[in-house]
Amino acid sequence: MGSSCFKHAEMFTDINIRHAESKDVKLLTDLAYTTFWDAFHQHPANRPDDMAAYMAEAFSEEQTGRELADEKNIFLLAEIDGEAAGYAKLIVDVIEEGITAERPIELNRLYTHQKFLGKGIGQALMDECFSFARELGRDVMWLGVWEYNPRAQRFYEKNGFRIVGSHVFQLGSDAQTDLLMQREI
Repeated sequence: MGSSCFKHAEMFTDINIRHAESKDVKLLTDLAYTTFWDAFHQHPANRPDDMAAYMAEAFSEEQTGRELADEKNIFLLAEIDGEAAGYAKLIVDVIEEGITAERPIELNRLYTHQKFLGKGIGQALMDECFSFARELGRDVMWLGVWEYNPRAQRFYEKNGFRIVGSHVFQLGSDAQTDLLMQREI
């Protein structure tokens, strides 16, 4: 897979999207940690110790290395002028109750670095995820989005996703509710 380049008309910024490789483990770990922290640490429902416990497990270099090595995981990195601006993680052939698909692909993560919010990174990554899913012959893309994240819910709805159920997302000791959304491809 090569890289793609997108032009966001309003910002006149080149966004390069490429597949992450094993050499990107530190870059990806740092980006995942930072973007998750920025997205959720200020919400009053997220206790600091739950955030710390989840992040220590989910965003270590060892965990990122294991995920990069697993063929079912696809990481896409968005860069602006060589700087990591966001990323997406797709997982093939996983499904949860409530998702209707024969050849599913999960959009497990999609995050933009705080300093690049509003510059089209999320949409460029989403477009590339759809394109890649079509190349793989997937019939449905699905995701879980936190019930207290209306901005992300609106973004996914704008991209054709609809709510089909819910599941538990474990943040440390806090069992949170994620809405399950899916979109036919």
